[in-house]
Amino acid sequence: MEIRHATNPTDFKLYTTDRLRSDFLMENLFIEGELNLVYSHYDRVITGGVVPKEEEIKLPIIEQMKTEYFLERREMGIVNIGEPALVNVEGETYELNKRDCLYIGKGNQHVSFKSKNPDNPSKLYFVSVNAHTPYPVTLMPIKDATPVKLGSNAESNSRTIYKYIHSDGIQSCQLMMGMTLLEPNNMWNTMPAHLHDRRMEVYLYFDMDASSRVFHFMGQPHETRHLVVQNEQVVLSPPWSIHSGVGTNNYTFIWAMAGDNYTFTDMDFIPMEDLR
Repeated sequence: MEIRHATNPTDFKLYTTDRLRSDFLMENLFIEGELNLVYSHYDRVITGGVVPKEEEIKLPIIEQMKTEYFLERREMGIVNIGEPALVNVEGETYELNKRDCLYIGKGNQHVSFKSKNPDNPSKLYFVSVNAHTPYPVTLMPIKDATPVKLGSNAESNSRTIYKYIHSDGIQSCQLMMGMTLLEPNNMWNTMPAHLHDRRMEVYLYFDMDASSRVFHFMGQPHETRHLVVQNEQVVLSPPWSIHSGVGTNNYTFIWAMAGDNYTFTDMDFIPMEDLR
């Protein structure tokens, strides 16, 4: 498991492109036959990717966590971004098709991942955060998630948001998770930009072709920077940072949040004249 330490915004101003990418970009979560993890000191979020082939892959015991099992004091949300997957939780198997979400609450000791067809492996993306109360394991197929239409073609941000784990959906302690799909010919995921200093956020960009890129903007409103992001790469967004992006084509992204507040609308929008 890779460890990423937190950064203060004063030091952030001096970062080179390589340092930005090293601290905030996850480039290789999805490798066939592997489970990969990144632990962030921002709200103790663990981000993971697993691509099972012939062998079932178990959620491991991580020495750095100092717990008897992974979800002893944690919860997690999983979204499949590949072919059909089978996730086994304490002996019960859940089938996830592409864009389906599975929530696993605190206290589940045995979790494993398997591709339904090893020749066409699934790609499971998950985010895990600290939890103090157990909530039931819940599967939400994308067909059961309520779509919310936002934006417009005139603003180049016509998009559909699916909220999976939140106060009116799958219940959790502090994890919030959902997915945003941009319509063809729409490239901005949000603008004006916003931040929420009470919680961090993590973004997975996917459903992009090999030549497409997303320019992910981050930093304080008066001191912005950007990351150039490829398909199936993940960005950590600190609480003090804006998070907005524009692509060379339309794309899809999964957002997950953790921190103090459990309200989707807890956002501090930044006036355009304040961005630099």
